[in-house]
Amino acid sequence: MILYSGTTCPFSHRCRFLLYEKGMDFEVRDVDVNNIPADILTMNPYGEVPVLVEREFFLYEANIICEYLDERFPHPQLMPAEPVLRARVRLFMFNFERELFTHVKTLESRQADETAKEIARTNIRDQLTAMAPIFTKNKYIFGEEFTMLDVVMAPLLWRLGVYGIELPKSAAPLHKYAERLFSRQSFIDSMTPSEKVMRR
Repeated sequence: MILYSGTTCPFSHRCRFLLYEKGMDFEVRDVDVNNIPADILTMNPYGEVPVLVEREFFLYEANIICEYLDERFPHPQLMPAEPVLRARVRLFMFNFERELFTHVKTLESRQADETAKEIARTNIRDQLTAMAPIFTKNKYIFGEEFTMLDVVMAPLLWRLGVYGIELPKSAAPLHKYAERLFSRQSFIDSMTPSEKVMRR
C-alpha cells in the first residue's frame, strides 16, 4: 500500500495520521504539490494528492481514502458502527469541508490574493471559536471516543500559526483539545520534517 502525499499538505497529513493510528504497514511517497508528476495525473484526473494505491486500485480525495481504510482495516474503528451515528459523523465531515476546509484550500493556494486569504482566516477563526464550547464537556469532537472527526481536524489545528490564525481566549477549550490530539503517538509519527517545524 502506497500513499502519495504532499509533505506539507493538510489533506495528505489527514491520511498519514489515520494510517499511523491504524498501525498499518504502508509506504509514503513524497510529492511536490507545486510540480505534480505525470504519474499522479494518471491516478487522479484532478492532479492532486493524496492518492492511495493498493495493487491495481487507485483512490483519491482524503475523506474517501480515510473511510476506505477504516472499513478495510477496522481496528481501531474510527467511524461509528451504528448507521445513524455514522451518518452524523459524515454530516459533520461534510460541514467541515464546507465551513473550514474550503478556506484551507484558499490559504494553501498560490493563486489566491491576500484579500481572499484574510477572508479565509476570519472564517476559520470564527468557525473554530464557535466550536470551542464543545470541549468544555467533550474530550473529542464526538464525545469521549477518538473518531474520524478528530483525524480530519488535527492537521488544520496544527497549522493555525502557519496560516496566521490566532484564536481568542474564549477558544481555550479548543487549544486543550488540540494538545490532546498532538500528543497522540500516531500524530507525532505522521508528521513530515517540514510539518514538525510548523510549531515550536
